[in-house]
Amino acid sequence: MSGHSKWATTKHKKAALDAKRGKLFAKLIKNIEVAARMGGGDPEANPTLYDAIQKARKSSVPQDNIERARKRGAGEEAGGADWQTIMYEGYAPNGVAVLIECLTDNRNRAASEVRTTMNRHGGSMADAGSVSYLFNRRGVVLLPKNGLSEEDVLGAVLEAGAEEIEDLGEQYEVLCEPGDLVPVRKALQAAGFEYDSAEPSFLPSVNVPLDSEGARKVFKLIDALEDCDDVQNVYSNFDVSDEVMEQASA
Repeated sequence: MSGHSKWATTKHKKAALDAKRGKLFAKLIKNIEVAARMGGGDPEANPTLYDAIQKARKSSVPQDNIERARKRGAGEEAGGADWQTIMYEGYAPNGVAVLIECLTDNRNRAASEVRTTMNRHGGSMADAGSVSYLFNRRGVVLLPKNGLSEEDVLGAVLEAGAEEIEDLGEQYEVLCEPGDLVPVRKALQAAGFEYDSAEPSFLPSVNVPLDSEGARKVFKLIDALEDCDDVQNVYSNFDVSDEVMEQASA
């Protein structure tokens, strides 16, 4: 788990700096639009929207873009698409399980794009339910260390429902049940702790360890999937050591 989390966090940080920033922004904007459509356009009354906006701000999405997406989703401004969430399941090289979450306005295009990308990079599609049982739905809050100890963070969030804290290097990852996500996030805010993101995620219950060669193949496939316009998130169950991650990223 820690290998995957560190890799995802490092990649997200790099994405905000490189040529893929436009794609990252587009995904974050979609999240805001969908959250506003599902739960209304008031962030204070819609925790999912609040957290989608928070994540976009942390990734330097311009405030004008955020506000326009919120208005489109809430119906205050024309132009919002009919986004649908679809989950595909499959396997990456070395038997690594992947869940591919799409947010799309064209199911056929999304299915074709995902299948083509999987086939091109040594992956294979799987039947619904054949991979998802390897993952659990959890609430995940990421916060920068900023001099905080694990005890500091745990003391703030334990009574709110936090179950586990993991050290990712420059960040802490706080895990909880999805239903406790808002109380945990609010507990951090009440303690004056800044957080980067708070959202439900799929975490693996069984991990597949990889060497550097296997990691390169899996990273290449996940990168290609995340580059697809309709793909919003990719969850996988690989685990790599810090040493392997450095070798594979070189």
